[in-house]
Amino acid sequence: MTDDDGKKTMNDLEALAPEFAKLTREFLFGDIWERPGLSPRDKSLITVTCLVALNRIEQVEFHLNKALDNGLSREELVAAITHIAFYAGWPTAASGFGHLKKVLDQRPAGKDRP
Repeated sequence: MTDDDGKKTMNDLEALAPEFAKLTREFLFGDIWERPGLSPRDKSLITVTCLVALNRIEQVEFHLNKALDNGLSREELVAAITHIAFYAGWPTAASGFGHLKKVLDQRPAGKDRP
């Protein structure tokens, strides 16, 4: 998902559910993501693994991009998804890898590491 895709998604959400969009923008990506205690990198690792494990694939590409932007490497994301395969299920991890490949293929060359 590109930045433009993310903006379109938020604009669509704003039009459909303005209060939910406001909570997403101000509380989730504001207060929660800005809380101390964990780095943005660690929050991204936790978020991606939860989304893949719970098969919440609609949100995973946005968060895979965010994870790469927050300093996680391709190799670390592969290792995390491989690790959760034994807890969340093989098909779930395979699906996560498909989305990771799509994200990596869409990023400009050299952008799989910030």
